[in-house]
Amino acid sequence: MQIKNLMSEDIITVDKDQNLSDALKLLRKHNVSRLPVTNNKELVGIISERDIAYKLGSSKYESMPASRLHISSVMVKDVITVPETMQLGEVASIMLENGIGSVPVMCEDKMVGIVSKADFVTLAVGIAFDKITVREIMTKDVVGVSPNDRLVHARRKMLESNVGRLPVVDDEELIGMITSKDLMRAFIDFRKNVPEKHQKSQIKEVFVEEIMSTNPSYVSKEMSISEVSKIMMETGYNGLPVVDEGKIIGIITQTDILRLIEKLES
Repeated sequence: MQIKNLMSEDIITVDKDQNLSDALKLLRKHNVSRLPVTNNKELVGIISERDIAYKLGSSKYESMPASRLHISSVMVKDVITVPETMQLGEVASIMLENGIGSVPVMCEDKMVGIVSKADFVTLAVGIAFDKITVREIMTKDVVGVSPNDRLVHARRKMLESNVGRLPVVDDEELIGMITSKDLMRAFIDFRKNVPEKHQKSQIKEVFVEEIMSTNPSYVSKEMSISEVSKIMMETGYNGLPVVDEGKIIGIITQTDILRLIEKLES
């Protein structure tokens, strides 16, 4: 199958000269996690919730409100694109090799769509995926944090591990989740509510337990990939912890499902 048959043609873009607040409004309004960035209708970058969370948490921008940051200073400029005629398996390989969550789809020099990991997950429903269990493809080396860890530590862990979500674990028991969306919102709220002169010292006193989501959804190791994909599609979750007898034993993410599809397509 060619990627044009899977891509979303409803492209929400933001101009490189708009400020970060504009991007945040668009992300929230359209319930998306990333936006292609344009200049005179030409694709010049891409910006995601993860990019925003990392940038707002860096020392260089730690005291700057979102309204003073331009999209061009936060976006990823070296955008990887694919032609609309490329096969699914090839696109999956490109996304996995480069650790990216989406790619704009081009026809000649014009952007005609965008495809994300979430789009690939929609393919993982059906008989073939009913026979594959979570335990076969889940990530077993779970990168997690404690509820008593600082927010800046969680950000660093996400950055170093190139992940967008971390299980919050207390004595091996799953008690919450923290995502790049949570980080992004926490940094924005912090800037709004804390005077600039106190931000540098007080950001170190924000803890994971203050912003994590509690009572997180999870799956079992025997659940089928088809069932997990349906849950991801219904909830919009990018990943789900795998719990066995009350203990977290892994995590299954859109990336794991993308890797499976790449293998089946090759």
